[in-house]
Amino acid sequence: MFYAPSEWLALLVVILGCALQARVGIGFGLLAAPLLFLIDPLYVPGSILFLGGFLSMIIVWRSLHPVVWSRVWIANGARFVGSGVGAWGLLLLSPAALSLVFGVALLCAVLISGRQLHHDIQLNTSNLLNGGFFSGVIGTATSVGGPPMALVYQSASPQVARCELAAFFLIGTPISLGWLWAQGLFGETALILSLKLLPGVVAGYGLSEWLSARGVSPPQRLALLSLSAIAACVVIGKGLIAL
Repeated sequence: MFYAPSEWLALLVVILGCALQARVGIGFGLLAAPLLFLIDPLYVPGSILFLGGFLSMIIVWRSLHPVVWSRVWIANGARFVGSGVGAWGLLLLSPAALSLVFGVALLCAVLISGRQLHHDIQLNTSNLLNGGFFSGVIGTATSVGGPPMALVYQSASPQVARCELAAFFLIGTPISLGWLWAQGLFGETALILSLKLLPGVVAGYGLSEWLSARGVSPPQRLALLSLSAIAACVVIGKGLIAL
């Protein structure tokens, strides 16, 4: 399969983002979304959602930790509604406005991810519904739907959070893609771009397993959030220039 130079760069971003998410439960969207958007806006949101859903399938399949599916289904019930809102909002935005909304939403996601709220948010039905809804809105519109659900799972153990977040996205991603397809926002071009980057998901998961076997820790949280914030600011700048 022939890859253009920009596609090789996109493939590298996917590998690194998937390796991160496979280790800690979130991070693929935060890292990959702004960088892939800068490489080619067509990657966002459809291709990143597609790739993230495939990664979630691998994580759930390989996981040894049981998943409480009742929590997953509750959150995805709310995500279905939120995804419809996010897909509808995309139809109203010009390319310049999309850059601004995407960049601002990503900055908000960075701020949410950087907060420590273990004692403020509990893993209960109400918060699962709220987290699922906002994950659907933000995730469908920008492909970065992890932070709202990560907040809900902050009081859970890392193993529970990693497995159930993967299960949430395994079910929720087709919901978002279905809404995008219904609105004409995920078609043949986005699917081809997604399939060309699919090997990066497998390679990223393999890299995560290789690093885990050698006791290598994932990148520092501050470094990930800083990189995401910088990329979001660049995206906002492009949107302002295009206005």
